[in-house]
Amino acid sequence: AEINLNLNILDLNKNDFYNLTLTRQIHQVESEITKNSTPIILIGSSFGGLTSTFLAERNSNIKAIILLAPAFKFFSHWQQNLGEEKLQKWQQRGNYWIYHYGEKKYLLLSYDFIVDLNEYEEKKLKRTLPTLIFHGLNDNVIPIQASREFIAKRSWIELIELDTDHTLGNVMAKVWQEIYQFLKQDFSEINN
Repeated sequence: AEINLNLNILDLNKNDFYNLTLTRQIHQVESEITKNSTPIILIGSSFGGLTSTFLAERNSNIKAIILLAPAFKFFSHWQQNLGEEKLQKWQQRGNYWIYHYGEKKYLLLSYDFIVDLNEYEEKKLKRTLPTLIFHGLNDNVIPIQASREFIAKRSWIELIELDTDHTLGNVMAKVWQEIYQFLKQDFSEINN
């Protein structure tokens, strides 16, 4: 079975991981999706999932979102994992070495990332639209509890918990099967 979709995969790093911010990613995706008025279903993974969620809040062309291990409560996880001392060093130095899972290596990231991230409040994300989340039970990057807490007051969201880690690598067949089922819905009537 097939679903007839146009798939556009963006490089949200823009060959400039050092200056990455949530705002930059939102603007980058927004510039792509506002080129036409066709209905859009966003798929975002990890920090891209967080980006998709904030973007869907303000763009009515987005009719649904699919999130893979979304980076909800991202700053609080980093705060906990890095500790206050490393965060202070990051602020003082202006940059910090961060492991990039896509590149499979450590890259420098500007402290502006943290400053920008603190401008966004997840509690303000209230748009009701079809949302499917996949999250690994063994995710040590963004614990599954972040997704559980995010959906707690958002009954329209479906969370599929899988026996995997942050990469979802060993369950991608299941993920694609569930995405296929999700995309069978009629999203044309969604206007909120």
